[in-house]
Amino acid sequence: MKQYIIIAILLFPFLSFAQGPGGKRGAEIESFKVAYLTQKLDLSPEDAKVFWPIYNEWQNEQNALRKERFQKMISFRKITDIDALSDAQIQSLITSEFALKQRELNLEKKYYGKLKSSLPLKVIGKFYRAQETFKRELLTRFREGKMNN
Repeated sequence: MKQYIIIAILLFPFLSFAQGPGGKRGAEIESFKVAYLTQKLDLSPEDAKVFWPIYNEWQNEQNALRKERFQKMISFRKITDIDALSDAQIQSLITSEFALKQRELNLEKKYYGKLKSSLPLKVIGKFYRAQETFKRELLTRFREGKMNN
C-alpha cells in the first residue's frame, strides 16, 4: 500500500498543474481524488504505470473542455434578453452545447478504449465505480465542512 501512496504523491504535482487555476481548494480536491482512486483501485505497480499516464492525459483533455464550457457559460450569462436573439442565434447556442456534450462523450469513449486496451476490464470497472463513489464522498465532505477552507 505504501508504494501506491508514493505513486499518488509523485503524480499529484502533474495533476494539480494540469487542473489549472483551481486554487488551493482545487488542489486539495485533486489530491483527495488521487488518494481515493489509489486506494479504491489497488493497482499493481505494473497497472499503475499504465493507468496514471492515461488518467492524467484524460484529465488534461477534460479540463480543456471544462474551461471551454465555462467560457461559453460566461458568454451566455451576458445575454440578458433571450427574446432579443434571433432564432438562428438561439439554435446556435443550443447546438453548441450539444456539440460540447458530444465531445465529452467522445472523450469518454476514447479513454475507455485506451484503458480497455491496456488494463484488465475489472480494473476499469473499479475505476468507473470509484469515480462515482468519489463524487458522493466529495459532496459528503463538503457538507461536513471537511473540504472548506
